[in-house]
Amino acid sequence: MKIQLEIKHASVAYADKPVINDVSLELEAGTIGCLLGPSGCGKTSLLRAIAGFEPLSAGEIQLQGRVVSRPGNTLAPEQRKVGMVFQDFALFPHLNVGKNVAFGLKHLPAVERDARVNELLDLVNLRHLRDSHPHQLSGGQQQRIALIRAMAPRPDILLMDEPFSSLDTELREQLAREVRHLLKRDGITAILVTHDQLEAFAMADKIGVIYDGQLKQWDEGYNIYHTPSDRFVADFIGQGVMLKGEVLNSQQIKIELGIIDGTVPAGCKPGCPVEVLLRPDDVIHDDHSELQLEVRSRTFRGAEYLYTLILPSGQDILCLVQSHHSHNVGEKIGVRLEMDELAIFTKGDQ
Repeated sequence: MKIQLEIKHASVAYADKPVINDVSLELEAGTIGCLLGPSGCGKTSLLRAIAGFEPLSAGEIQLQGRVVSRPGNTLAPEQRKVGMVFQDFALFPHLNVGKNVAFGLKHLPAVERDARVNELLDLVNLRHLRDSHPHQLSGGQQQRIALIRAMAPRPDILLMDEPFSSLDTELREQLAREVRHLLKRDGITAILVTHDQLEAFAMADKIGVIYDGQLKQWDEGYNIYHTPSDRFVADFIGQGVMLKGEVLNSQQIKIELGIIDGTVPAGCKPGCPVEVLLRPDDVIHDDHSELQLEVRSRTFRGAEYLYTLILPSGQDILCLVQSHHSHNVGEKIGVRLEMDELAIFTKGDQ
């Protein structure tokens, strides 16, 4: 498939202080990417560099095979065919909805411009609000209008900087799914910046986890969750605990819960100490299991309980259980391991 965005060893610095360091990634046409990480990690700086708002101190950025940024040569944002959706939506308060959506379509004849506006308003089921002004819309409606305004000129890439952050949690996840559907229907390549991993999982095909200016992993959400590249990604994504283990051979590791099968890190000989990532969904509730663990605490999540269970050593592990199986603190419940993917780390992994 055609590569829409290619970043090669890109670095961004403010007053000689690096905020993005040697980042490389590719995004295929029609694909939705996400830059995910904690506040201050550099993800927004990288997005701004893609848009043309920040120069590179090293490396280069290509859009559709054309170099748009390299040190000393930054193509202006308006020459990049880049769409942008900001945190505050940035709708023009003095223009109605239709005119907001049409803002980037001045190059089109009036009939084509009007048809494109109606097409996009129909896409988000808001044509009835065409003559309304932004202050008359709900937060979710404003977000949808900001999105289709950015989509209207069919940009080479659409960049979204924390576009759902001002909305409540339930609406954020709902809109993330809706936006994904809209972008896919229109065939638009996009990158989302967020610190919310559920938002990233709901929307993106590829996720880049960024920490301290470095791209730790660029991969599908499933792989980032189940096979994190290092300790930071393992700790940042999802929930889980690290269990101490000992390498028995090239395919087996002994942990407190028994012997597990999996590929041992290269260079680990028998007896090598390791840590194994255990996710809540790796621990299966099984009333018939011989392994019975005490419930330290539980959190009700509607369809599920998240139980914190105590191992004989005193270490806690997490277990997801359907909520119609209700167990009290202090009870023992049967569990078994079901680990399809193993994330194993040696002492030197960071």
